[in-house]
Amino acid sequence: VELHQTHGQVRMHGILSNTHRQAAKVALSFDFPFYGHYLRQITIATGGFIFMGEVTHRMLTATQYIAPLMANFDPSFSKESIVQYLDNGEVFVVQWERVRLHGREAEGAYTFQAALHLTGTITFSYRDIPLPVEVISSAEHQVKAGLSDAFMVNLPSPQSSDAQRRLYEYHRVDIDTTKITNNSAFEFTALPTCLQHDSCELCLSSNLTSGCTWCNILQRCSDGMDRHRQEWLDYACSEEAKDVTCEDYSMGRPDNSIDPSVPSDSEVTTPLGPLLEGPATEIIAGVVAALVLLLALTLLALYINCHPSAASPLYFLQRRNSYWPSMKFRKQGFHSSYAEVEVEGHEKEGIMEAGQC
Repeated sequence: VELHQTHGQVRMHGILSNTHRQAAKVALSFDFPFYGHYLRQITIATGGFIFMGEVTHRMLTATQYIAPLMANFDPSFSKESIVQYLDNGEVFVVQWERVRLHGREAEGAYTFQAALHLTGTITFSYRDIPLPVEVISSAEHQVKAGLSDAFMVNLPSPQSSDAQRRLYEYHRVDIDTTKITNNSAFEFTALPTCLQHDSCELCLSSNLTSGCTWCNILQRCSDGMDRHRQEWLDYACSEEAKDVTCEDYSMGRPDNSIDPSVPSDSEVTTPLGPLLEGPATEIIAGVVAALVLLLALTLLALYINCHPSAASPLYFLQRRNSYWPSMKFRKQGFHSSYAEVEVEGHEKEGIMEAGQC
């Protein structure tokens, strides 16, 4: 299926196609579900990935990404290098075309894409991969392929009365980079999450999800491990739900009358500061009780032959069912499912952000 045959305009991003270590926000025409969160804006980076976070910072490559091939690509090296995208209301596609690695430009041009479907499905397609991913250096830029999400929380600082905003990664899917070759593709299918349930009954009884808790104050279903983690802590949702049934709420418990627009503790918002070592005690305490399953992702690998003569401005590798072995990604047991994101040397350099498109 060639994308140029579908409705929708292919747009070349002028800034990203002519710069190095640059990122630009782009609005979507539809709500894209990512780990149960509906996003209407994403950030495309020259380095072969899409940043999915709502708060931009100097660590875009650390987490909250969709990365078909994150590496130190430099589109400014050649006029043939293009970063372009298409949005037809059903799928949003970003393509990095004929981009070359910074400092290794002579070793070949890479062409690959990521497609974000309205259904939540994500596909990675690779047309030209001149070097094995394992030999790409990560000395100056992260080299990754896969998905990741994280949450931010404000935690007390032992050095001052101000809170520190810290970033915690709660889930990641890494694909086997040895499988990234010419004319290969991967598909990720998101399974149901607790966040999709809009009533106590569905939250606690649905067979589609497990480990879900209903927070009546927030009128939200969650396992406590998502981007709403700060509210989950502020309103002590895990404590509220202990030994409580949906019938208790319908009978009018006192918690039912609390206004969720007024936090139980004063909320402190500070600029993103240095990330300190060690997760906070209150977060650790909530993990075992809250987490069984947030999001499982099915990773399907596809190896197909493409016609090298195809001259589509944006290509889409056709699915052949017999070539789609399935592997399921689930959070295992009750192990801690998140880790505080630490600043690595090359992350501190940051990525320039261009204006919104």
